[in-house]
Amino acid sequence: MGRAWLRSEAVTNDFGLPVGRPVPGWEGAAPPPWEAVGGRWCRLEPLTKGHGPALFDAFSEDDGSMWTYLGWGAFMAEDELKDLIEWIADQPDWLGFAVVTPDGIPRGMACYLRIDPAGGVVEVGAIAYAPSLARTRAATEAMYLMADRAFTTGYRRYEWKCDALNAKSRSAAERLGFTYEGTFRQALVYKGRNRDNAWYSILDHEWTILRIAYLRWLDPANFGPDGTQRVALRHLISDAIR
Repeated sequence: MGRAWLRSEAVTNDFGLPVGRPVPGWEGAAPPPWEAVGGRWCRLEPLTKGHGPALFDAFSEDDGSMWTYLGWGAFMAEDELKDLIEWIADQPDWLGFAVVTPDGIPRGMACYLRIDPAGGVVEVGAIAYAPSLARTRAATEAMYLMADRAFTTGYRRYEWKCDALNAKSRSAAERLGFTYEGTFRQALVYKGRNRDNAWYSILDHEWTILRIAYLRWLDPANFGPDGTQRVALRHLISDAIR
């Protein structure tokens, strides 16, 4: 996939030195709203302890492996998950959302992390999908809704970070149109082990193109009677950026 479209143009100052392009009128972004937003295949709701029982049941479908690369889990009791939800709510630069499928059941969660309105940067993370949500249209739409709200709110940079050994997360980031930027070695310690962080991002001008690909993929016409996709999101993204 060609990536020439992602490069920023450099300019020079009065000394002939290269500097970043001007950002006229920049005054920062607004905090992302902690409000529900609905799509065709899922609904994002502000994450509260009230989602705990249904999320605990949904996560219990998994054998525990889904928590391998997260800083918490697996949860042995519903109260443990509620404590995590409460902890997320207490973080000053996090906003948590429950991913609710059309049947009204919360089956996953995702958060904005490291919200930086002044710099126009926000990260999506703490993503946990029950097996019944993973690899579904609702799962992809949740990521679309999170990204679209961030850019609509005025953010310039949308980040994705994961354990560099987490092959599924890295593949998901690439499928969703994020650009790999490098790996921060020994970035942190979690669950008593080292973590190298793989960094990915989408920029605001890239989203105007990627958004079209997402909407084409999410269109019901892109799926056959059995729910099988007709065209993969990766291919739609590749076509969009040519």
